[in-house]
Amino acid sequence: MTCRYPWWLGGTTIVCLLLFVLADRLWALPDPQRVRSVLILAQDRTPLRAFADNEGVWRYPVTLDEVSPLYVQALLEYEDRWFYWHPGINPFALVRAGWQWLRGGQIISGGSTLTMQVARILDPHDRSMAGKLRQMFRALQLEWHYSKSEILTFYLNLAPFGGPIEGVQTASFAWLHKSAVDLSHAEAALLAVLPQAPSRLRPDRHPELAQRYRDKVLRRMVIQGIWSQAVVDDAMNEPVMHSRFQQPMIAPLFAERMKSQAFAANVARLQTTLDANAQWAVDNVLRTRVGGLPPKASIGVLVMENTTGYVRAYAGSADFYNAERFGHVDMVQAVRSPGSTLKPFLYGMALEDGLIHSSSLLSDVPVKLHDYAPQNFVRHFSGAVSVTEALQQSLNVPAVDVLQRLNPSTFVARLRNGGIVVSFPEQAAPNLSVILGGAGTTLEDLVRGFTAFARKGISIKPRFLSDEPIVERRMLSAGAAWIIQDILRGIPAPEGSVNVTGVAWKTGTSYGFRDAWAVGVNDAYTVGVWTGRPDGTPLPGSFGAIAAGPILFDVFRALPKQRDVNTRRRPLEVTQTDICWPLGESAASTAPEHCHVRQQAWVLDGHIPPTLPHLRQYSWSAGLQTYWVNPLTGLRVTAACSAPQRVARQVAQWPLELHPWLSNALLSTINLPKFDASCPLGSEYQEGTQLSIRYLDDSTCLYLPKVGEAQRTKSVTLDLHAEGGIGQYFWLINGELIGKVVGQQGLRYTFERAGDYDLTVFDAAGGVDKVAIRVMTP
Repeated sequence: MTCRYPWWLGGTTIVCLLLFVLADRLWALPDPQRVRSVLILAQDRTPLRAFADNEGVWRYPVTLDEVSPLYVQALLEYEDRWFYWHPGINPFALVRAGWQWLRGGQIISGGSTLTMQVARILDPHDRSMAGKLRQMFRALQLEWHYSKSEILTFYLNLAPFGGPIEGVQTASFAWLHKSAVDLSHAEAALLAVLPQAPSRLRPDRHPELAQRYRDKVLRRMVIQGIWSQAVVDDAMNEPVMHSRFQQPMIAPLFAERMKSQAFAANVARLQTTLDANAQWAVDNVLRTRVGGLPPKASIGVLVMENTTGYVRAYAGSADFYNAERFGHVDMVQAVRSPGSTLKPFLYGMALEDGLIHSSSLLSDVPVKLHDYAPQNFVRHFSGAVSVTEALQQSLNVPAVDVLQRLNPSTFVARLRNGGIVVSFPEQAAPNLSVILGGAGTTLEDLVRGFTAFARKGISIKPRFLSDEPIVERRMLSAGAAWIIQDILRGIPAPEGSVNVTGVAWKTGTSYGFRDAWAVGVNDAYTVGVWTGRPDGTPLPGSFGAIAAGPILFDVFRALPKQRDVNTRRRPLEVTQTDICWPLGESAASTAPEHCHVRQQAWVLDGHIPPTLPHLRQYSWSAGLQTYWVNPLTGLRVTAACSAPQRVARQVAQWPLELHPWLSNALLSTINLPKFDASCPLGSEYQEGTQLSIRYLDDSTCLYLPKVGEAQRTKSVTLDLHAEGGIGQYFWLINGELIGKVVGQQGLRYTFERAGDYDLTVFDAAGGVDKVAIRVMTP
């Protein structure tokens, strides 16, 4: 008999185990890790925004190491001291609870373990004997499939804390406005007891009752010797504050964008690359600036870390809750006209292709190219400018000229290869207007492209998650990127701002003042700012330097500082040399008499391209013009002249379209001598006279007529005549070509507005004359 008993006991155990395994297969345990709500986190695990499940439950998932040890101590001591020793059911606790119930007729203490509480959360049941047995079976299943640490983590994330709040992290932020890892002794005790009666003990409704229950837990901790009396006395002095539950709403549009990735990955929380401190700094800038915005205007800001590509701050709108400002529209992803923000890439590509250097001579003059007549934003022209000046002043005409040489389709293709996707209306092809904003792109793509200026010409795709792969694309050569960055760093900061972090930046304004941009890069970050109306309506007078520029510098100044980052080391292929205008070549290889203006230039690989040949039909390239003179008189001769001998001379000519902007001193150095008396008389030689405007001088005033009954408009017509010179006459008014005539023919022009007008005429040989007249009202 004594020998058969162990076999019977063992057999019973085996049968029970087999029955449990069968029941476990038949009635599978609900998945404790099923995704219901989603929490988006910053890099340091600061909650950015939570998204409730279909039942409106909020849950901020945490791991065991993200919760204060004080809370775990209070929870286990108060709820389940033997948690790590029992198999999911504590028979002694069940016997004690049953005896108390039989003796007192009511429940004095519960017999449920933490595992049983998790089981009831996963598989709710009624308070019957069958329900209790079902709960115990689920508890055994939990212990069978999961470790103690996993079960404890399930409790931390699933325990009810009042209303729609589940999990200790959610409760900590809801009632204490802090992370569960930072709980004090009093706060840990409060959160340990709340799940006992989450509705009755809600701090926002019953703070006094919640405090009494909290103190009960604190006294228990002293009795059990877990915490000292002094610690508990101090904790009891902390009041339970009445506080309302508020969801975190940090970078809400970014979090909404990340929500889809969380659902796609079937995860309850997603830790992003966002820097909570950087985001707070950007949000603070926007809070300061939003009051000064016009009605219905918004702001978009994106901050990227150059070395990693991590997105450190993301503000899709100025105020997420403001419907008038379209706060729900994410302007980081919106396709808008980029204005002039693409110009740095254009000049960088032209540098890389050997078309220009940083001080190449460009012409900022009125021009019409294939029925396209670009205008500068400030509505006036500067004449001769360097590449550096053209980029820093964001001049339109030189940019269009360079783009025509590079080819718009090639430019757009290279932008896309570097990470900036430029879009056009359906069936539209790239054209010259793309450099002035005649296309569409996003703030995200612009910021990605500008990272190339801090990364040796290689752009990096924004990374929202730390495990996202690094995607890099070559935008420019390292030397070209460095030169453009150096030029952009020379742009003065907006009025009221100081460039203390070495920001290289560029602004842009789209047609009709619909978009104002500022994008900048320093050693650590690349920042983009867009401002305007999301619905696309204009904001007259709102342009990049005024509307977006100050915000850009506010953001740079507010961002956390990074050490040991330096992208300003000049590449070996970049050298500095003196060059000469108008030829554009090095000063060392240019004769002194041909070096009219001396400039310093950054050049690539020692290559110094000459001044670009001009494409207008009425013009010709700057270069050396050869002519002959009579050595006895110093006057000009040709083969038709009867001078006994002639000597060749050369003069460095400026592009003809720049003549109206040249100083009289420069003009005097490039005007060719008069013809020698030995030359035959005739229209070609004009008796040796120089080109000059007839009948007008700087004292000329014209008066617009009074408007009478028979005259509906005010205008005055003038016949323009010139004499001397060679070949065709080219007439300009305020630098804009108005016509060409041959020989002595006059040109009629009508003035319709009062004002000051500069009249210029030049001929095929480079002769020029200028007169300033005034048109006045009577």
